[in-house]
Amino acid sequence: EGAQEMATSSAAEKFGALTSKELSGGHRKKVHSVAWNCTGKRLASGSVDQTARIWSVEALTKEVELKGHNASVDQVCWDPTNQDVLATVSADKTVKVWDARSGKCTNTIDTSGENINLCWSPDGKALAVGNKNDAITIIDTKMWKPVKVTKFSFEVNEMAWHPKGELFFLTTSLGTVEVVKYPDFKQFRTIVAHTAANYTIKFDPCEKYFAVGSADALVSLWELSEWACVRTFTSLTCPVRTVSFSYDGQYLASGSEDQFIDISHVETGTSVHKVPVDNAAPINSLAWSPKQLLLAYAGDSKDTHDKDTGSLFIFGFPNTATK
Repeated sequence: EGAQEMATSSAAEKFGALTSKELSGGHRKKVHSVAWNCTGKRLASGSVDQTARIWSVEALTKEVELKGHNASVDQVCWDPTNQDVLATVSADKTVKVWDARSGKCTNTIDTSGENINLCWSPDGKALAVGNKNDAITIIDTKMWKPVKVTKFSFEVNEMAWHPKGELFFLTTSLGTVEVVKYPDFKQFRTIVAHTAANYTIKFDPCEKYFAVGSADALVSLWELSEWACVRTFTSLTCPVRTVSFSYDGQYLASGSEDQFIDISHVETGTSVHKVPVDNAAPINSLAWSPKQLLLAYAGDSKDTHDKDTGSLFIFGFPNTATK
């Protein structure tokens, strides 16, 4: 216990000395999604302004603007096996694949509905796309063609592949996590996770846990080997929209309409830091870098005239104002 308390207080001290920096000159409307590539050198963002952007993390500047969608870009996701390939989904019923170096769209895949969720299989061979009609399309990334469409009878929110790739997890409005076998989508098990809708799910990089964020303002942590809930994180008071594990699996960040982002210690469930959010903007997306303790986040930021600013931030830089 003592060692864990020390770890918690030193983490609180460490995060307390850090601050956020804004990536400026960016989107013209609010940002819905942020994602790091596998090297952690680039960050992608997708916005209501119908563009995606790629940023150099080192320089904190925009490298390239990705234009081509005709509606809001609701999620961006990098190929886990290729640092230069990004996929984006939009309400315009397409999935687009981009070369991050040139900013060129290399493939456009037409789908049946307005797309809102996207995830890449761990081996990079498939993309899963979820739409507003609760249908999930699996796209083969060799041929860039849809190979399977599965319609669900309940509201499907965020989804994720098991790190080994053989199971596929879906969060639902029923408070459950549906686990199906991949690729046949046969029912494997139902996890009753929360009493309200589940919005977000992430696996930790150590492949020990997954976390589920819910409308009941809780985040639950599940052990993969036992399928058991080991603890809940209770710092937020509003529905949890987005969660992310740090690269070392030690910390879990969660975002909501609360006026802060919570960072908690995974093994104890203790909150170690609250990242203040500018103008208390609801957080739409957050993601830890795969290589270091940098947390990208974006929300419904507005300026003093109540106009969308499209702001994007990275937390984790030394606060030069503090001694």
